[in-house]
Amino acid sequence: MAVVVGVEAMTRAQLVAVARKFEPISLSKEVLARLTRQREAIEVLVNSGEPIYGLSTGFGSLATTSISPEQRRDLQRSLIRSHAAGVGPEVENDVIRAMMVSRLTNLCSGVSGVRPTTALAYAALLNAGITPVVHEFGSLGCSGDLAPLAHVALALMGEGDVRDAGGARRSAADALKDAGLAPVELVEKEGLALINGTDGMLGQLVLAIDDGLALMQQIDLAAAMSIQALRGTNRVFLAEIHALRPHPGQLVSAENLAALLENSGIVSSHLDDPSQVQDAYSLRCAPQVHGAARDTFTYATNVADIELAAAIDNPSVLADGSLVSNGNFHGAPVAYALDYLAIALADVASMSERRTDRLLDVNRSYGLPAFLAHHPGVDSGLMIAQYAQAALVSEMKRLAAPASVDSIPSSGMQEDHVSMGWHAARKLRKSLDAFRDVVAIELLASARALALRAPLAPSPVTGAVVDKVNARSGGPGHDRWLSPEIAAVSELVASRELLVTVSRFVTLH
Repeated sequence: MAVVVGVEAMTRAQLVAVARKFEPISLSKEVLARLTRQREAIEVLVNSGEPIYGLSTGFGSLATTSISPEQRRDLQRSLIRSHAAGVGPEVENDVIRAMMVSRLTNLCSGVSGVRPTTALAYAALLNAGITPVVHEFGSLGCSGDLAPLAHVALALMGEGDVRDAGGARRSAADALKDAGLAPVELVEKEGLALINGTDGMLGQLVLAIDDGLALMQQIDLAAAMSIQALRGTNRVFLAEIHALRPHPGQLVSAENLAALLENSGIVSSHLDDPSQVQDAYSLRCAPQVHGAARDTFTYATNVADIELAAAIDNPSVLADGSLVSNGNFHGAPVAYALDYLAIALADVASMSERRTDRLLDVNRSYGLPAFLAHHPGVDSGLMIAQYAQAALVSEMKRLAAPASVDSIPSSGMQEDHVSMGWHAARKLRKSLDAFRDVVAIELLASARALALRAPLAPSPVTGAVVDKVNARSGGPGHDRWLSPEIAAVSELVASRELLVTVSRFVTLH
């Protein structure tokens, strides 16, 4: 279904649909009428002869430099060319497309002053599946994600490189021609409007929320499987217990764990065993830690929703037609949320690794073979899978160091405090990739452990997951090449197939 940019704020789900599923995007009649009115106000200012930032002056520390009328369109073109200065590896297509969707909504929000034809050309670029090549480094997260957005604007002008709908790297001019699109010749204010926003970091925040919430459901699943494999109790997940400390995320995780453990033959088999008075923290406190991370996602979601509904440009066209400079492009609100998520994910991953290690330790696993090996000593089992998981967690801890506390002044000290939000977004993306593998390794280990508990049976829902994971990984047995098995389970996690399996039995939140 086509996504329409209208007067209402775009939702996170709509942005994801265009960025990842290549849903077509269009502009409503109301938005096109609003853009026409905005542009009329800009034309009045253009013809007024007054020095106005972005129209008749230079940029940044060159804001006091007056630009003659005959050079003002050159100013916009030069702005894009000079700011398309990114370096390093290419950024992923879904990130670039998410950034483009966010910028398009801002162009249509009521403050940018671009022509309707320019906004329509931007939408056409998305619909044609043409993705500008954007590089890893260049944004400081203030005055907007300037370099990444400038690479997109450069392609809109028919310059620079792009990936076409088939993924081939080509010149923008050729890709536009083949798609039946004409390059845009920018006029006053438009160059600045195309690059002056938090869209790169915001797009990545929205994608991170989409990925992260699915992973949080699967870490509850992995924990439920480990709890059973380690002969844990389900009584610590009673609703009455968590009502005593009703953090919203904690309540959700506890409810998930209780549902996943319901009717577990393994749990019921040892409830009266006096040898286990209390479970280890990594089992017993899962709702508290997973829940705190969920609450962090709630905070980040609120930030993303506000930012998606915001109108970010500098200067901004106000209702009376005036053009006012401002600092709404500063990425601090988004940068903090991105950093906060990286911290929370690292802690959840650390707890997951502790459960995996417990599954492999013959002294703490209540009867499971050492390292879940078929013939311990001859076989090493999942010993080194835990090493890999520990390495991933260590990397996530490193990535949890906040980027937003850093600031490097730029533009001749005019831009003397920046957010580093783009950097916060890039490291969060890497952290999420690592977290997916952490979840996969716990699922791999717990599924093998539960198979080794036979004839005792896990809960019906986790039993179905055990079958799916072990079918993908090979399950218990003599040592095999382990890396492809970990990758196969990681792909299973990324696809969210396990959540579909779970949904046939219980509803996770």
